[in-house]
Amino acid sequence: MKKKVSILFVAGVLLMTGCDDFLSETPDNRASLDSKEKIAELLVTAYPEANYIPFCEALSDNVEDNFGGTENVTNADPWFWRDASATWQDSPEFYWNGCYTAIAAANHALRAIEQSDDPAFYDAQKGEALLARAYSHFMLVSLFANMYDPQTASGDLGIPYVTDPETVSLKTYERKTVEYVYEMIEKDLTVGLPLIDDRSYGGSGTNAANLARFHFTRAAAHAFASRFYLFKKDYAKVIEHANAVLDGNDIPSVLRPWNTTYRTLTSNELTLTYTRSTEKANLLLCDTQSNWGTSFNQVRYSTGATRRAEIFFINNPAQGNYAYSTYYTNTGVNFVFKFREHFVRVGMNATTGYSYTIIPLFSTEEVLLNRAEAYAMQVQFHEALDEMNLFISTRVLNYDPEVHNVTFNRLYNLYHETDNKKAIVRGILELRRAEFLHEGLRWFDILRHKLPVTHTSFDGQSTTLAPNDPRRILQIPAEAISVGGLRPNPR
Repeated sequence: MKKKVSILFVAGVLLMTGCDDFLSETPDNRASLDSKEKIAELLVTAYPEANYIPFCEALSDNVEDNFGGTENVTNADPWFWRDASATWQDSPEFYWNGCYTAIAAANHALRAIEQSDDPAFYDAQKGEALLARAYSHFMLVSLFANMYDPQTASGDLGIPYVTDPETVSLKTYERKTVEYVYEMIEKDLTVGLPLIDDRSYGGSGTNAANLARFHFTRAAAHAFASRFYLFKKDYAKVIEHANAVLDGNDIPSVLRPWNTTYRTLTSNELTLTYTRSTEKANLLLCDTQSNWGTSFNQVRYSTGATRRAEIFFINNPAQGNYAYSTYYTNTGVNFVFKFREHFVRVGMNATTGYSYTIIPLFSTEEVLLNRAEAYAMQVQFHEALDEMNLFISTRVLNYDPEVHNVTFNRLYNLYHETDNKKAIVRGILELRRAEFLHEGLRWFDILRHKLPVTHTSFDGQSTTLAPNDPRRILQIPAEAISVGGLRPNPR
């Protein structure tokens, strides 16, 4: 269902569009943020209630034209690399608005803490607000601006980095540079992370730990930092933050058990387990207003038999059968059960409502593969191979290190790449591609490594999105251009 945002940025539960007289009034009692409980309640909304996965998957090389699948513009526009015409859920504009709504909530919490009699009393809440604000800006700059490049970031257009709470219904914002946005993200990240206190999310015990999976815990914050610095190409810090998540753990025990426990699950059990808060691999979960729980294995432009073979067999660096439980539909869609829909009715007796899908924002698998890539980029090749093989040990059926472990020779024979760094990174990217299928992360890898993408329609016509194609950057939403005065991305 549509949930259109009619102004550039929305202040979530605190501010609604309307006249100045309305804005001068207190809309609800949460605007009086005078306790930890009220600020914590507000910070629940500081995570984007919107899903980037549907359009990121359709943009990427994970998908093909499954002619019998369901057609809709939220799926078709990104597959054809057209500027989005949809504004509702699962569209880029909806995600843009969802992120800025979350940012507004974080900013109101930070303002309340700053104006309190004892700001230090709210350190844990301040840390969460800063991490949440940094995360939403990071996702926006990664999608709506050029990927960070130290050679060009000082001149590349970024996105507005908003640090003030909204107090007016319409406001003009400025696009500064990608370099500036990254500096602001890093500032929020480095100030906020030491303040995170896992105990602030409901005390102790299993229920509190499960609830914390929907908030920035220390582990989730370090996972975010490992991704941020990977994108920034600061590989020593990737390793530092990944170590903070993984060191002290028996790593296989905190990865999803695909070649053991997961193999025994039914499809229904798998959809329940994959995004469950008790799953150790899930470091940060988010409940998003999205149809992805039902559409990921139904839409026309989705993974099919050709892409499945490419991802799971042809380019598989382990050269063994993956343990991922794959299925297919009579329309040709091939998929792994990961998501399920949660439908919320608008009223007790209503027949209409909103679809929600829980998605993992960060996982231990990503952290491990971030560290592997950082090792490779620092020419620590044996450490990178060790990480890859540790990962493979939990992903290949009947794993045998003598048979499945990755070596330099295997990578050369598979990818015909004589540069060891490039060969190892290629292998890591292929592991990531298989692991995060249906999760959108492949698109960011394509952007980071300037990989071309080719889409071939059912009738055999192919189009390639080259590394320098301006359509790789999502267009700023039309409303942000017309109302907010933001400069559009080149086309």
